[in-house]
Amino acid sequence: MSKARAILASALALLLAQAMLPAQEAAPSSSGRTPGYYKDLYMDGGINLTSRKRLYAAEALGLSMEAYYSAPHGENGSLSAKDTAEQAVRFAGSAIDDNGFLLYPDGSPRFRAIYINGGHAKHHGLSLTKAGVEHLRQFVAAGGNYIGTCAGAFISSLGSTQDEKPIPHYLHIYPGVVHNTWLGNAYTGMTVEKDSPLLKYTDFGGDMHIDSVRHNGGCFASTAKGDMPAGTEVLLRYDYDDSQRPGKQRVNGEISAWAYKEGRNSGRVVVTGSHPEIKAEGENLDLFKAMILYALDGNGGPRVKGELKKGEIRFMNKRSGDHDQEYSCIGDRQYHHFTVNIPGKARNIKVILRCKKEGIDLNLTMRKGDFAFADNADYKDLGPGAGKTLSFDSLPAGVWYVGVECATTVETVETDCGVEYTGHIEVLNGIPYSIQVTWD
Repeated sequence: MSKARAILASALALLLAQAMLPAQEAAPSSSGRTPGYYKDLYMDGGINLTSRKRLYAAEALGLSMEAYYSAPHGENGSLSAKDTAEQAVRFAGSAIDDNGFLLYPDGSPRFRAIYINGGHAKHHGLSLTKAGVEHLRQFVAAGGNYIGTCAGAFISSLGSTQDEKPIPHYLHIYPGVVHNTWLGNAYTGMTVEKDSPLLKYTDFGGDMHIDSVRHNGGCFASTAKGDMPAGTEVLLRYDYDDSQRPGKQRVNGEISAWAYKEGRNSGRVVVTGSHPEIKAEGENLDLFKAMILYALDGNGGPRVKGELKKGEIRFMNKRSGDHDQEYSCIGDRQYHHFTVNIPGKARNIKVILRCKKEGIDLNLTMRKGDFAFADNADYKDLGPGAGKTLSFDSLPAGVWYVGVECATTVETVETDCGVEYTGHIEVLNGIPYSIQVTWD
């Protein structure tokens, strides 16, 4: 970070500190942000992908979003040192963020979903490097959702039916293969499956059909025996006059959009072989909005880090490289959840949050019987500072949930490839703290 940016970040941090609300009062949350995530959506327009700077559907839905977009590249897969370094920081990791921008220090998703643009899937996969590919796989396995169009659909899979074996630099988050349409520079219709979950978000004009969706070399889900994993959801099918291409790969009736969710705690994969994302209005926009919303509805639920025992101090100080998720540092806008069993005779109960980091705000919340977020907690301290104590003469007996939220986050500066983080960048590798519950 430049000296000028450092000075600006310090000044902004001072102004924010002075504007903090008094203790026990909650500051307004950002519009549409789901508690426990930094932002809603990350868009990958990186090396050998379309360098898209706007996503109309995300704007229409009012989602909080960040993006990375590299300089445009030719089909030969050429890339610059600058692009390689910028992309690596975001996906593979760096000194300021060990496991990249998509993941919190414990490996859970920092964004609710990632969208990967069209382009050249194989070249982009190679450019992500092994570390970047593994972080994207971890993102979905830990509950983050995935949306992909064209190349984004290809790279989500094991590979295509033309590949002899799974492609190692594909993500494998859809554990099936896809089929290349070999159809470029075209528009197709799409018919909506009668039980498509996308119908929860739009009726597509009532005719179960979408006209004129851009298609440029995309894919369809292979339905050959053994190719389609159990649990695959068919969303849409191509409506295309194959007589326009005699002797070529048939497209009409093939699966043009599909979804997959491996398990309860994993994220949902929602992809299409075409390009509805390019339109700012009409049913193409409605389609892509519905795809995003269905993906976002697939987040894995919150998880408990562990049970707090009477008097024991639990130190949360591990970094991502320690691979100790239950004792990891906390990231920006992240929640850590714990449980504690309060006996009926407990008196003089204290929940004690300690943190030595200056300039950091941690929130402390409690709720009986369920996860304690700031909006629904029975008790909370959302005031400035990191050290907090909730004290009670007594509490109803039973299991209580304790939540710790890191309210401090990074600041962003627009660059020619997306945003650069400034300010409290130490939150990217996580803030160490300890939590303790005592009673007589």
